[in-house]
Amino acid sequence: MPHRPRLRTRATAFLALSTAALSFGALPSAHAADVAIPKTIRMVVPFPPSGSNDVFARLVSEKLSKKLGVTAIVDNKPGAGGAIGAEFVARSTPDGATLLVTSSTLTANAAVQPKTSYDVNKSFAPVAMLASGPMVLAVSDKSPYKTVADLVAAAKKDKGAINYGSAGIGSINQMSSELLAGDAGIEFTHVPYKGISNALTDLIAGQVQFVIASFPSVATQVKGGKVRALGVTSPSRSRFAPQWPSVAETVPNYSAELWWGVFAPAGTPQPLVDKLNAEIRDIIATPEMREIFSREGA
Repeated sequence: MPHRPRLRTRATAFLALSTAALSFGALPSAHAADVAIPKTIRMVVPFPPSGSNDVFARLVSEKLSKKLGVTAIVDNKPGAGGAIGAEFVARSTPDGATLLVTSSTLTANAAVQPKTSYDVNKSFAPVAMLASGPMVLAVSDKSPYKTVADLVAAAKKDKGAINYGSAGIGSINQMSSELLAGDAGIEFTHVPYKGISNALTDLIAGQVQFVIASFPSVATQVKGGKVRALGVTSPSRSRFAPQWPSVAETVPNYSAELWWGVFAPAGTPQPLVDKLNAEIRDIIATPEMREIFSREGA
């Protein structure tokens, strides 16, 4: 398809530069401790429930509520590869009461949706990094493909006949899958959904042949035997699942990892951003949260 080379170039750039483009490492200012955090915080997840963004948002919101004595709620606003939820937060009052919990998709989405009503670099104030980690290339347990090599060979034999699902156009799932196609010299057909959970439902039903998704998104299905992992997208095997090969063992140099983070609307006072950063960092640094994230492969 004529758009594929440009899409692959954009995918490469955004996957390589997304973490560098946005700084999460804000150090709390000396007076951040005196800043009042809103009594009610809406944590917007731009995808349906059960995906990795939703899992991490619910973990953090629960801990924030208990730690600060506030009401932190998760509000799922799926659609357009995460753009609908991101736009909602970008337009919200910059007072710390509305936050965006999202992943690398925020920047990857800009590769294919350049006309969004928000600017990915200017419309948000990065608050905190939650985690980072590899993704999983998964197929249905009924799939004939037992290895990444099987999938690649089938795609080479029948151009475009293999469908993959994603959380939407511009999602990290799409970017990662297109990178795989480009690096392997093959072509897939993209089937976008409103969220990765919907794509996984159709993966299990056989409507799409594979999905590249985060550990938290596929963990339940893998443990339940409905989905089979063919490999991880990190350059080498992941310590979280060393039994699975890396995709790069079959497709040299392939790599696609993601991050999860929290953002506020641009214009949120810096002392408030610093305060939120400090509180969230304290939460995710606890042994309990590190263990939870580790179980989720991040």
